[in-house]
Amino acid sequence: MTQVADTDEKILKCKAAILNLRPHINSDDYFSIIKNMVSEGFILVFIEEDKQAVSVAGFWKEYKLHRGNSIYIDDLNTLPDYRKKGYAAIIMDWIIDYAKKNNIAQIHLDSGVHRFDAHRFYLKKNFNITSHHFVLNL
Repeated sequence: MTQVADTDEKILKCKAAILNLRPHINSDDYFSIIKNMVSEGFILVFIEEDKQAVSVAGFWKEYKLHRGNSIYIDDLNTLPDYRKKGYAAIIMDWIIDYAKKNNIAQIHLDSGVHRFDAHRFYLKKNFNITSHHFVLNL
């Protein structure tokens, strides 16, 4: 059910779900941004229904000195009309399985403080709140 967006056609299918989460991205720039990110190791996965990607996740495999090999989930979103159908759980389970198959011991993500439904979901999936994320805008 979960597919990797490994072709131009599949990347384009994910556009609505990504832009729903990231409305600051110019629609005309979407494809070139994602293609560039994929060329740098970004992995975009999705679930399709009604001939469109209705739930998406984008993540990076990375190595950090403080945690070793890990996955960092940048994006996880389901289009509003398709929420509460278990799609995010299916994608998260796919990412967890991917991590296990690739000997990756940790999965990390940040979530906006206002996203209470997302927090409930992550806690249900056994994620722990381990830090605060600080940002300095310049």
